[in-house]
Amino acid sequence: MSRIETIADGVTLYLGDCREILPTLTGFDAVVTDPPYGIALNTNNLRFSGGKGESQRRRGKLSGTAGGDPIAGDQEPFDPTFLTEIGSQQIIWGWHNFPNSLPRGACLIWIKRFDEAFGSFLSDAETAWFSKGHGVYCFRDLSNMADAKIRVHPTQKPLPLMKWCIEKTTGSILDPFMGGGSTGVAAVNLGRRFTGIEIEQKYFDAACRRIDEAVKQPDFFIEKPRPKQETLEL
Repeated sequence: MSRIETIADGVTLYLGDCREILPTLTGFDAVVTDPPYGIALNTNNLRFSGGKGESQRRRGKLSGTAGGDPIAGDQEPFDPTFLTEIGSQQIIWGWHNFPNSLPRGACLIWIKRFDEAFGSFLSDAETAWFSKGHGVYCFRDLSNMADAKIRVHPTQKPLPLMKWCIEKTTGSILDPFMGGGSTGVAAVNLGRRFTGIEIEQKYFDAACRRIDEAVKQPDFFIEKPRPKQETLEL
């Protein structure tokens, strides 16, 4: 069942498949999103803990997603082409997984590790395609590993990283693969209008909670919206 949550004026979240919902929506300036990469990612980061993390998970001591669940849509190849037709600006994470599907653009690089840890395991960095420009731009944020046990989505991006992305764009923001809502929190922090779509109920609920908390902070939004908390079931 689809659901619509209006968190505040200019902040609306949709539960459902973005391919079904997007044709009913218009008026977005920028897409900032982290879609499935089509790589069947093993999100169980506890496999790097030598078994200690798994025993903690069974005892209920881990509240985040370090144990990992499959990402919806990640088991099949992903074509991001349809995202390039929305708005006048797009930032799409996972560029190196589908480089032939996107035109020339700027490359955004998130450096996730200290230099000394390069090449140890998993990726040292992640890449995003930006539809504006042709340069290569880097942002270093090392909080991802520390947050692995508490983040609400297995591929959740750090909030400072998503703010950095949004600051490269103008106008309203759409995230069709919202996950745990980091893009929405960043957009709200920066006073941007935001629309998010998420297909998984538990991540949608987490995003609603996180974005609602961001809206209620006194120093967020240039013009403070009135929280609405309207829910529609379709």
